[in-house]
Amino acid sequence: MSLLNKRDKFATNLGVLAATLGSAVGLGNIWKFPYFTGQYGGAAFIIIYLICVVLAGVPVMVSEFIVGRRANSNPVGAFKKLAPGTAWYAIGYSGIAASFLIMLFYTSVAGWVYSYIFRALSGTFINASPEMTIGVFGKLITSNYEPIIWQIIVLIVVSSIIIAGVQKGIERMTKTLMPLLFVLLLLCDIRALTLPGAQMGVEFLFKPDFTKITREVIIIALGLAFFKLSVGMGTMVTYGSYFDKNQNLPGTAVKVALSDILVSMMAGLAIFPAVFAFGFEPDAGPGLLFITIPMVFSKMPLGNILLTIFFLLTAIAATTAMMSLLEVPVAYLVEEKGYSRTKATLTSAATIAILGSTASLSANAGSLLGSIKIFGKTFFDLYDYISSNILMPVGGLFTVIFIVWVLGKANLAAELSNDGQLNNKGVINLFYLIVKYMTPLLIIIIFLNSIGVLKF
Repeated sequence: MSLLNKRDKFATNLGVLAATLGSAVGLGNIWKFPYFTGQYGGAAFIIIYLICVVLAGVPVMVSEFIVGRRANSNPVGAFKKLAPGTAWYAIGYSGIAASFLIMLFYTSVAGWVYSYIFRALSGTFINASPEMTIGVFGKLITSNYEPIIWQIIVLIVVSSIIIAGVQKGIERMTKTLMPLLFVLLLLCDIRALTLPGAQMGVEFLFKPDFTKITREVIIIALGLAFFKLSVGMGTMVTYGSYFDKNQNLPGTAVKVALSDILVSMMAGLAIFPAVFAFGFEPDAGPGLLFITIPMVFSKMPLGNILLTIFFLLTAIAATTAMMSLLEVPVAYLVEEKGYSRTKATLTSAATIAILGSTASLSANAGSLLGSIKIFGKTFFDLYDYISSNILMPVGGLFTVIFIVWVLGKANLAAELSNDGQLNNKGVINLFYLIVKYMTPLLIIIIFLNSIGVLKF
């Protein structure tokens, strides 16, 4: 029996949705998207974002699903199988490189999140002050050993799930963790929304202000639509290869995109009503997550319990995203190099741990490697820049070009209709027009803006 015939598959539609949503949901849902929504026009920004999702995010996701499912293979093997004797397989290597580089710094940040669960449990942030939370975070990220220890713990957790396989590992865990994520978010939302003064936070998130919609904001929304859905990094090609032939690819992509937005909005409702209720200023990035939020929750009754819950749900979001990222090189090593799943996982995790330590030790100017710069960037920032600004948009662009100009409309239609089982000819025609003309143009704009060639 061939290796491809032995490939594991997702067993249920719920498993497919949970896994792909788990890949899309990550730390950006917690600290980036809600803040951008409030800062750039509330409901007006959400409308612009949804348009960008339709024109850029979902088309690339569906394109990657098509490549993965049709070839029934990892990103490199998929393009080799669909376009034998050509160099299109380079797209697969680009995706593997992107997922690997992301893991180098993402595991570092996830380690900070894991550590804050235990800090909250131990009561570190009870009656916290701004000086105290700044000091705790600064001490963590400038330590020469603690970030690496937590990074290794993160890799052990994620690797254990990946070794268990697609059904028994990825599918089983995401079917458990994603509902738990929604329940924990709901608990935090209920508490935040019942605080005096919470209405200001709700208005910050949802009050429409179309005067804030500028060309720059549209580019931000466009970039988020592309990057937040976990495309251009080989993950959706890999997960798509685990879909069965009855899976509705456009329907799955739309459900993932809408659920991803829902998670972001629920995260915003857990954070910003409380931030405004206690008179703090909203901000984005690590400062919001590791400095402001501990202060805010410390002011609430039972705040320490809620803070623990919040970092637990944040850890869940980070973990499910990392599972999809690690699965990309693992699938490649298993199918292209003949490794066992255990050997492929341990090899990938060990390499990430070694190289990722440079990210952990360069996350701050005061870190051990913080003063070392390559092209003006620390190791942490360099891994982020290459993966997010170069490899992901390039991979996404060439994937949509591939399915239009190499795979062709007939094969594309066969995949989108499940060989004629779905009556969705209108959806196929609309998708083809978008992915042929609009999506490549928008990705090129994203790419040129991200590398500084275009400025808005």
